[in-house]
Amino acid sequence: MSAKEPRKSVGKQGGAKASFALLWGEQGQPSRGPKPSLTAGRIAEAAITIADKEGLDAVSLARVAKECDVTAMALYRYVPGKAELVDLMVDLAIGPPVSVADIPGGWRPQLTEWARQCSAVYRRHPWILTATGMRRQIMGPHQLGWLDTALAVLAGTGLSAPQRHDTFLLLVGHIRNIAQQTVEHDEAANEEWAHLTADVLERHADRFPALTSAAAEGAFTPQSADPLDFGLERIMDGVAALLP
Repeated sequence: MSAKEPRKSVGKQGGAKASFALLWGEQGQPSRGPKPSLTAGRIAEAAITIADKEGLDAVSLARVAKECDVTAMALYRYVPGKAELVDLMVDLAIGPPVSVADIPGGWRPQLTEWARQCSAVYRRHPWILTATGMRRQIMGPHQLGWLDTALAVLAGTGLSAPQRHDTFLLLVGHIRNIAQQTVEHDEAANEEWAHLTADVLERHADRFPALTSAAAEGAFTPQSADPLDFGLERIMDGVAALLP
């Protein structure tokens, strides 16, 4: 779009271009009707509040419209549909990237803090797992900011660009895995599983000797440490081993 071309209203036609426009503030304001009383950001914030309390499935344009005290049709002046709204919700919920450049000790403590802060985002907004898990998503300024921060930490390590990006992917994968375990945690179900598994191993110990031994030594006993820590430290050890 050139500087001379007028911006178009969001309208009802969605897709990647519409998500991009919403995320980067390049969508036009409605050209007809009364003066806009909402913004896409305010709508997304209302949707985030619903998702935080009740999950992503509870978010619908009708429900969000009710929270904003407007009709569902009125929301189409600002967002073309739920998919585009969810893209905006994700970027706003993630928020600006954490600043780690001033943390002493170099790349390892800086990247560790980055990972801990990223994990905290998933704890605050567990629905992000569902929102980002099934499709390649248009990334907004906050998401790209987190990626940029991680790559900046690794920039002076001597790792190649693909290795720096792969390190980011390893960290995010680990963070998401721990977040998924937290979301699916069911104490009663875990206790039943432990009881049934112990019974099976007691009767079939000869078939699974290593598993039986590990269970007897507490392999499946809940740990007091942050579940993020072990995998995070191993990833850091692996990265350190690659450094020239």
